[in-house]
Amino acid sequence: MKNKIKLISVLASLALLTGCGALNNSEQALEYNNAPQTDAAEETSEVPDCCEGGESDCCKEDSKKDCCKDKEESVSEAAKAAAPEKADLNLGYLNSTAHLLAFVAAEEGYFAEEGLNVTLTQFSSAGELVNGLESGKLDVAFIGSVPTLTFQSQGHDVTIIGGAMTNGHGYVIKSEFAEKDEEGVEILKGRNVASVKNSVQDAELQILLKDAGIEIGEGEDKVNIVYFDSQKDAYAALSNQTIDAASVYSPYASLAKSQGYKVVYYCAHEKALENQPCCRQVASAAAVKANPNTFTALERAFLKAYHLTQENHEKTIADVKKYIDIDEEFIETEVYGGYSVSSPDPDKKGTLTLKDTIVELGYTEDYDIEPLYNTEIYKAALDSILAESSDDIYKSLEEHFNAYE
Repeated sequence: MKNKIKLISVLASLALLTGCGALNNSEQALEYNNAPQTDAAEETSEVPDCCEGGESDCCKEDSKKDCCKDKEESVSEAAKAAAPEKADLNLGYLNSTAHLLAFVAAEEGYFAEEGLNVTLTQFSSAGELVNGLESGKLDVAFIGSVPTLTFQSQGHDVTIIGGAMTNGHGYVIKSEFAEKDEEGVEILKGRNVASVKNSVQDAELQILLKDAGIEIGEGEDKVNIVYFDSQKDAYAALSNQTIDAASVYSPYASLAKSQGYKVVYYCAHEKALENQPCCRQVASAAAVKANPNTFTALERAFLKAYHLTQENHEKTIADVKKYIDIDEEFIETEVYGGYSVSSPDPDKKGTLTLKDTIVELGYTEDYDIEPLYNTEIYKAALDSILAESSDDIYKSLEEHFNAYE
């Protein structure tokens, strides 16, 4: 459909530029009506309309072939310019409902609509995803914002091109240490807490502990953070007697509650963590520069996926379940329960704020992020979508982009 629309647009533009528009056709029709029928019939037989409403000079017998050839070549060049430079892509994601834009785009055929053949592969950690990008095994990955920022600061070629999810994480604790959900970080005092180093969950916990005046370390008035390589490992550590609480991202909070654990906090409900960019779309700067049409097509697919998530909850949940095999009730809670928002918007302003925060926490040294934050791809994709279908959902994305770019 996209190619068809582009083809029509190109033809229409060429018609206006060469004077072959509706006005010229009307003049020809008037001349036809005023002329004797036999002469008009002979004229139209001798000088056919070679280019669908083409100008009369263009369509004379001695020039009509060149006219049509030029027009066909122009259309061909325009279509070629817009086509993805690379159709086969590998996309990496984590075991999280946070990455549902990729799931929906795949299941609803949006990648295919954009001329892409995308293979989705699940990984265990941000480090694995970055290695996949740098080794060429992956073309794009959904990676947590904090690891993305720290890898950038260390000189890795990872560029943010879009968003995946905002908020959607927190911590859970064994029920013997909390009577109800969301009692806050105070209940973590004197506890061993499983977390993942270089993760947004860890950074957020440190922010809240700092704001509450609670030190990190061993002791009754401190919080002892024990680090694991992945979120899966951190959550599994809850089965150990030595671990009292653990970090979570979606859908682990819902799983934890179903198993009797209590939620320490949801980041979406903490004022200090409002609108925290969780996961970002990441690719190598070199790949984005070499294949702008490919990544624009990819972003268009994610935009369409977002649109469906806002209109059809049932279909979205079914699509997610094919990749994250948990109860549909948990998926609905994680996606539509108010704990997170899955959006393709790059949210540059929010990410820059997070960068400043983790620099202050000592997570990483400060660095120039501008060469590693590409919002042009997303804007080009959104503009093209808006030109085709400017409804309230897409308009809201435009408003958000303009406010947070």
